[in-house]
Amino acid sequence: MRLHPLTSLAAAGSAAVITTAAASWPLSVTVIAAAAGLSVAGGVARRMLPAVAVILVPVVLSLLALHGLFFPEGTTVLAQWGPARVTVEGLHFALERAAQLSAAVLVLLLCSFTISIPDLVAALSSRGVHARFAFVLASTLTLLPAISSRVGRIRQAQEARGLVIRPGIIGRAGAFRWQAVPLVLSLVEEAGTRAAALQARGFGSTGHRTSYRAVQDSPVQRWVRLVLVVAAVAAIAARLWQPTAGAS
Repeated sequence: MRLHPLTSLAAAGSAAVITTAAASWPLSVTVIAAAAGLSVAGGVARRMLPAVAVILVPVVLSLLALHGLFFPEGTTVLAQWGPARVTVEGLHFALERAAQLSAAVLVLLLCSFTISIPDLVAALSSRGVHARFAFVLASTLTLLPAISSRVGRIRQAQEARGLVIRPGIIGRAGAFRWQAVPLVLSLVEEAGTRAAALQARGFGSTGHRTSYRAVQDSPVQRWVRLVLVVAAVAAIAARLWQPTAGAS
């Protein structure tokens, strides 16, 4: 059974919310493993990897630097340089937060790389969502996949013209400065082209709209979406209630 785009969106959002609210190391690792396995099974792992690296590598390094070196509650000191102290508690806290954030980022990226954008826009429009808002939401979900694909095409064109890119992350990062300008210019040009195309298709009109694309839904998936939303709300409520319960 093919997943409805709103079901995929609800599953990703609920998984991110529940993982963040639970703040549980085993749950975060489980979600990371599940997202990685689904990305491999869906054939999007190679395309997701650059986006994952761009988002998570600087964030994880900053968490390790901040909490690993300057964790005030740390008592078990592994090394010290003046006011900076590497503590077991700080490293544990940093790794726990890194896993928690990585799980949320991975499930959201997996959704953005696998969801069918035409189906999502049609599903939102059929439920009364304004066409412009539906398109903005869909474009936001596909922003990273579009940038990743565009960078790949720019790199291939530059390599065909003689640019030598050393293998590895450092080599690609060094070559990105040559790709940044054409990437930004192409995205700006595409934005203008899309705006003209949307205007020509009447996205700014306020009348009743119809769609040639019909997205099949089922009662089971509607119930699943409801359960996912309720679970996410319950996780947030439990997280907010926990400090109060502990204080009393």
